[in-house]
Amino acid sequence: MIDLTALASLRAVATHGSVVAAADALGFTPSAVSQQVKRLERQTGVPLLERVGRGVVLSQHGRHLVEEGGRLLADLEQLEAGLHRGAGAVAGRLRMTAFSTAVRGLVAPRLRVLIDAHPDLEVSLHECEPWDSVDLVSTGRADLGVVHRWGDVPLAVPDHLVTTSVATDVADVVVHRDHPLATRDVVTPHDLLEEDWVATPEGTICRQWLHRMYDGTGRLPRIAHQSMEFDSHLALVRARLGIALVPRLGRQPLGTDLVAVPAAEPVPTRDVVALHRRSMTDSPAVAAVLAALRD
Repeated sequence: MIDLTALASLRAVATHGSVVAAADALGFTPSAVSQQVKRLERQTGVPLLERVGRGVVLSQHGRHLVEEGGRLLADLEQLEAGLHRGAGAVAGRLRMTAFSTAVRGLVAPRLRVLIDAHPDLEVSLHECEPWDSVDLVSTGRADLGVVHRWGDVPLAVPDHLVTTSVATDVADVVVHRDHPLATRDVVTPHDLLEEDWVATPEGTICRQWLHRMYDGTGRLPRIAHQSMEFDSHLALVRARLGIALVPRLGRQPLGTDLVAVPAAEPVPTRDVVALHRRSMTDSPAVAAVLAALRD
């Protein structure tokens, strides 16, 4: 009989490219992962890994087992979800991911209420960027992820994941109270051509959206400072070092030094989306989390 834990370890090696990376993703030691793969080789009677240089790759048998075994693991996950649904049990352990502002403004306020309502449900939360959430949920290292999609900036989601819209968020242009734009009712990209921006790094979804705002102006935003954290953006704006596009979700109080000015043409809007594997659709735990996030 094939050991399912060992099968999951082999799949992790295939996904992450090495025993060490697989062990890190699974929370095991590399020795434990190696032992599980060796146990699987004894059970199947065929070599599953081949040594290449100082590393290993899956053999032809290993690739076949991962492909076929992946469907088996998905079927078992679906079976477990169906059993919980039949029993009406919101129980078990759910591994959840979310981006930082969703953690502050959406997940944290709802999580305590959810756990109090379902004491047999255990939720662990990991904060990460949307593309990391997609990868973690897609490969089975997380069960439910909360991501964001700005306007028409794409976020690639594999077909075996289900997406559910749970909220809509809007960003404002945040300026110092002494800035000439602070008294405006609304601003457009043409009003911002000569401004210095505080922005997230190149390649992030928020940075891509800031660039899209300037479409049709013949210019690109002038980036003066970069930071991943919107709280840092606000600190830099407070120091009169630039302006920033900051979402309302999870935004700290601006105080008396900062002013949030609505933007238009386009309005900076993002969809907050929860995603899970299709095999977990029947899970009452997943349904309970989705209901809490949409509430």
